[in-house]
Amino acid sequence: MTSLGFAATGAAQAAAAAHLPALVEDKVASRIFAKDATLWGPDAEAESAIRLGWVEAPEVSAALVADINALRDELHAEGINHIVLCGMGGSSLAPEVITATAGVELGVLDSTDPDQVRAAISDRLATTAIVVSSKSGSTLETDSQRRIFEQEFTAAGIDAKSRIIIVTDPGSPLDASAREAGYRKVFNADPNVGGRYSGLTAFGLVPSGLAGVDVAALLDSAEEAGEMLRDDDADNVGLRLGAALGGTSPLRDKIVIVDEGSGIVGFADWAEQLIAESTGKLGTGVLPVVADPGSPEVTGGAADVLVVRLVAPEAEVELRENEVSISGEVGAQMMVWEFATAVAGRLLGINPFDQPDVEAAKSAARGLLDATPAATPALFTDGAVEVRTANADAAWLAGSSTLVEALQALNGTLGANGYLSVQVYLDRLAHAPLAGIRDELAAATSRPVTFGWGPRFLHSTGQFHKGGPAVGVFLQVTGDAAADLAIPERPFSFGELIAAQAAGDAAVLADHGRPVLRLHFTDVAAGVAQLQTAVAQLSGHHLDA
Repeated sequence: MTSLGFAATGAAQAAAAAHLPALVEDKVASRIFAKDATLWGPDAEAESAIRLGWVEAPEVSAALVADINALRDELHAEGINHIVLCGMGGSSLAPEVITATAGVELGVLDSTDPDQVRAAISDRLATTAIVVSSKSGSTLETDSQRRIFEQEFTAAGIDAKSRIIIVTDPGSPLDASAREAGYRKVFNADPNVGGRYSGLTAFGLVPSGLAGVDVAALLDSAEEAGEMLRDDDADNVGLRLGAALGGTSPLRDKIVIVDEGSGIVGFADWAEQLIAESTGKLGTGVLPVVADPGSPEVTGGAADVLVVRLVAPEAEVELRENEVSISGEVGAQMMVWEFATAVAGRLLGINPFDQPDVEAAKSAARGLLDATPAATPALFTDGAVEVRTANADAAWLAGSSTLVEALQALNGTLGANGYLSVQVYLDRLAHAPLAGIRDELAAATSRPVTFGWGPRFLHSTGQFHKGGPAVGVFLQVTGDAAADLAIPERPFSFGELIAAQAAGDAAVLADHGRPVLRLHFTDVAAGVAQLQTAVAQLSGHHLDA
């Protein structure tokens, strides 16, 4: 039997007390499950009407289980035991959490970095099948990843069609082309579910099930949670979490999510995308910050921070002021957070189902690929690091001549309620330790810091950075790959693609008036070490000291 635990203190507790009576009186819970598209106002109604399929995903998706299990058995009988997912954003984050929590292996290729792509196509190709996941079928990253795998399968004497499984919306361009190409299997997902809400649809279930997860049990847990969430009751965990996320007064718009033994691996990364892309628009929203129990944001007590602790069921948790704790199994938690995010959207007065600013960076990247401009000269070079900015007017960077000084200058643009976003366009698997600079920068600035791997964050927190409150400052990191990698039948390479994605996003952020410091590593290993040293130097003393 699924159990859900919830507790709140301070501002979160007060938000529940303030908003729960109206949420219950207005029957928000039962209306969400009745797919009432009027809940988020007239401007959101058209989008909401085609985005509420997630409320019935546990029941609808049950029909997929037999086909998933049968295909898994077929692949195993053929000696294929390594599943690689080619997907971005909502298509990759949920399966990554589900499989890691279950303790089964799933390769996830959610990058255009040439080194990371090369590593993926070089790993056990003879026993590999890939799942290509894209709602529209037009996602540039996944199309490029499919092309390179198809080329490599063929070059190795493997029938590529037998190793490619597609997950897409019915009627999408990919749906038609995949069936025409004769790929191994095409799974259609519910088109009335947005990408970030799709963890319990074919997008989450197909790669997870093929990798070895018991997806039927996952759906059972989610369905039980749904039965609890539909109740118009003040004890409804989803209503209480939604009130905490979107209803504090004044709004605590930095949601610091900390895993304290929940047993769900990487859940905060999935929740980060869900919350940021759903709420960050029209100059409002709440920013999820993935942190550790000892991170500065957790202990700092900032007035704009709410700490959410992910804990194990039945765990004894002593909460500080202005904190929330929540527990439950992975399927149940996905349902709770999707529901709570929809509730938070209502309280914030925004449409939680659109993503109006995501396309801007994609368009900018496509423009750069179509007509690659001359490289912008570096303002200066410090060791292996070329320093640039995307801002036409970068008076804030004037006088800087070293990496440390440039970082200090960027941090100096942070306002009292601001945040720093670190965006790293490198191989996230090979350079995972670089994420350690997040805590050090939070200590140096005394402000919340987010850390995202590019280009995958463009499909998640990228919406908030452009559409949310204009208080972010941005540190972008790029580097020269060991060797570039051509994309079959495309006029650009993976190296050119990731460079265009980084430059395009930086330009859009600058157009929105955000300070953007761009660091490019001419030698990635040396640049990573140099940045780590510079950040350590900053965190050794407060910038205002």
